[in-house]
Amino acid sequence: MISRDSILHRPKSNFAYGYDEETLHIRIRTKIGDVDKVTLRIGDPYIWTKGGADGGNLEASDGSGWSGVNVEMTKEVTTEYHDYWFASFKPSHKRSRYAFILESSEERLLVGERRMITLTKDNTWVLSDLSNFFCFPYLNKKDVHTIPDWVKDTVWYQIFPDRFENGDKSIDPKGVEPWGSRPKHHNFNGGDLQGIINRLDYLKDMGFNGIYLCPIFEARTNHRYDTVDYMTIDKGLGDKAKFKELVEKAHEKGIKIMLDAVFNHMGSESPIWLDVVKNNEKSKYSDWFHINKFPVYDKPYDELDGRYLNYETFGRVKSMPKVNTENPEVIEYFMEVGKYWIEEFNIDAWRIDVANEVDHHFWRRFRDEVKSVKEDVFLLGEVWHDAGAWLQGDQFDAVMNYPLTDAMKQYFCTRTINKSEFIHAVNQVKVSYSLQVTEHNFNLLDSHDTSRLLTTASQDIDRIKLSYFFMMTQLGSPCVYYGSEIPMTGKHGGGLEDHRKCMTFDHIGSDMHTFMTDIIKMRHEHEEFKLYDNKWLDHDSLLIFKKGDLHVVINPTQEKQTLELDKSYLSYFDKNQVKDSMTIPPMGYCLLK
Repeated sequence: MISRDSILHRPKSNFAYGYDEETLHIRIRTKIGDVDKVTLRIGDPYIWTKGGADGGNLEASDGSGWSGVNVEMTKEVTTEYHDYWFASFKPSHKRSRYAFILESSEERLLVGERRMITLTKDNTWVLSDLSNFFCFPYLNKKDVHTIPDWVKDTVWYQIFPDRFENGDKSIDPKGVEPWGSRPKHHNFNGGDLQGIINRLDYLKDMGFNGIYLCPIFEARTNHRYDTVDYMTIDKGLGDKAKFKELVEKAHEKGIKIMLDAVFNHMGSESPIWLDVVKNNEKSKYSDWFHINKFPVYDKPYDELDGRYLNYETFGRVKSMPKVNTENPEVIEYFMEVGKYWIEEFNIDAWRIDVANEVDHHFWRRFRDEVKSVKEDVFLLGEVWHDAGAWLQGDQFDAVMNYPLTDAMKQYFCTRTINKSEFIHAVNQVKVSYSLQVTEHNFNLLDSHDTSRLLTTASQDIDRIKLSYFFMMTQLGSPCVYYGSEIPMTGKHGGGLEDHRKCMTFDHIGSDMHTFMTDIIKMRHEHEEFKLYDNKWLDHDSLLIFKKGDLHVVINPTQEKQTLELDKSYLSYFDKNQVKDSMTIPPMGYCLLK
């Protein structure tokens, strides 16, 4: 018997969505190994040979000859417990009713919206009982999640501005410390916008065509996530003229610019917050924040404990009071912020900090507002968990793909999961979202919020190389955290901020720099890397998958491995290119076409 309790399908979700204005994508989940074949039975609910539902009555008793067709579904991926099946369908009149026919050696099962029915020769009428069919009422163009095409071709470079390069010492913050001094929470090293401009050719030569900047607005800390003024460039970084120069020169070189939007919270030195501190409930901004009781500060600021505050914050950080994004005035304020930096400086994208703690209504409005100014602006949400609720086409274009990050680090760097677990994890990420989201998701291995990859890998250069190589072969938009091409070490946590060290440029031409340049070039040259499917091939030790006509072979072990091409893989490889076998060196990789 087919296991009913493992079957899952949800209309209007990652299981059923419009891929474009003509095409539906449909998925269903079954228990792993439980089903041999799945057929999608689908058609227009109003088209019958005789009588029926032509007037909209889906239970019409005089109907016969429903127009539904059977579409064989392909097994999309397998995860730890489930198989996922997929079909693409173009409804002739945008409308669809559908059900699924599941087949095993023991039974045929019709899966509908209201019930599951074992199919027999005596109940074939249920194949046209549309009252039990799932419904995709109409494929509206407006509902299709449309994402800027340029993103899938972008390789990003993330910059923590204070630590990248000091290009203008005349604007150094007061008390700036020597370049290369150990990073702390509040010290400054003087990195600025001019320093980034100085290195645009360096980034272009490596193949990067997108820059993601951590916050650049006026703030009091080196990380600048404690915004003081959203309409002003922090004077330690430069000014608006310098930022405009950066954007224009980057665009001339084919490089996109993404800014960091911190709308979940403000800095405690923002004039808006200070007005609340001074005037409490009498402040005109008293409803701009989540305040539990007044006075806001019930003791001197230095004595405040983040665990016991009269106001909500980001985490337990007393210097970051949480903003009330349900307040109409707050909404209008941030709508203007979002549009201003697009209108005045032509930025290409917003990365949205702590995106999951802000209400969905706010993000729906934000999307409409900024897209009205620049249709192809990219909206990237910071969500560390399953982000399906934000990726229905009405909020973010994509998210930072941390579930994939974790899988790559655990398999290649820490070796805490095996190959089977890794493959299942990668597959699960893919079916969590629509195809268009997966095509544009922001893939990363480390960031300003994590330990450096080399530290995670216990200083093993070969392991981080395999991690980056694999990431570059995957669908999505990859990002490299500044300094990874050196590569840098640095632990995050326990009061340490070594993951935000100062950048140096004496590594140009080094082994790691050359490696990173080569794999980015490889990424741009091989369109196969942007294909959805990883067709995983069996091997005891090697990780092998096929993308289009390209075969990716990775050896994550400390021993050389032999691939016997005269056995399992002969049909996959070009006999004229390789003979009976080939040797993959320890921690090595190759591409075969």
